[in-house]
Amino acid sequence: MRIAVVGAGGVGGGFGAALAHAGADVTFIARGAHLAAMKNHGLRIESERGNTHLKPTQATDDPATVGRVDYVLFCVKLWDVESAGEAIKPMVGPSTAVITLQNGVDAHERLIPILGPQSVMPGVAGISATIAEPGLIRQTGKAMRMTFGEPDGSRSPRAVGFAEMCKKAGIDGVLSESILTDLWLKFLMLAANASVSALTRLPLGEIRGDKDIDALFHAAYREVVDVARAAGIALPADAVDRAVSFTRNAPPHLMPSMATDLLRGNRIELPWLSGKLIELGARHNVPTPTHTVMYAALKPYIMGRPA
Repeated sequence: MRIAVVGAGGVGGGFGAALAHAGADVTFIARGAHLAAMKNHGLRIESERGNTHLKPTQATDDPATVGRVDYVLFCVKLWDVESAGEAIKPMVGPSTAVITLQNGVDAHERLIPILGPQSVMPGVAGISATIAEPGLIRQTGKAMRMTFGEPDGSRSPRAVGFAEMCKKAGIDGVLSESILTDLWLKFLMLAANASVSALTRLPLGEIRGDKDIDALFHAAYREVVDVARAAGIALPADAVDRAVSFTRNAPPHLMPSMATDLLRGNRIELPWLSGKLIELGARHNVPTPTHTVMYAALKPYIMGRPA
């Protein structure tokens, strides 16, 4: 099985290393110091699940040199979706599945005009990991879950085959028959938690339980649910309760990637999280006052630390 990982950060690096360790032929598409470290010293994963050192590591910054693959784990930041989609065309054949593992809810829609609907398989990443230094991925907690599925809910041979490979790699791979609902359940937690954590500059364990911040979480969750249902997404009746339970029980040092990026002075994905919710709320006439305030407060940091 040939797999290309596009964007070898915490998500792509963590999943890709596990798949390679299990015997898949994995090539990482990366750049800069991280690419150089992987090529020279391999890719290291530090995790409560156990440490891994993938050496040698197949890595390049040129997708055109890889050839066609069976699967692409598409893990780039949300602002790079279109440019990366164009770049990976040489790797995508008639049966290739490009599994989108971005934050947000629209990456698969944005790729369809570039790669065609037959190539895109929406997915949801359930892993908390980040690049600690070039060539080193550090995972928080033990969760390693990937949910994916064909948009029409079918159990295609390629989806079934990838689920089997995930099992072999120790990944909790879930083949979903309602992947759009799964995307929105992840978005429900992430759009709210990312903005609240970024606003406070604190991990979840230091802000949950405060009655004022808990009220902020609840209001933000409620707005996502209202927008989703107005958009025709079938969320379960207890969707807000699930989000609350996740936040209450998450590792205390867990910090959403957007908050981590903000603290590092990097560009943040706000326009595709709270910003996207505001856009969809306006389209469906659903008020989103909580996300509107959070978006306004974080807007000066969208392109990184203000000068």
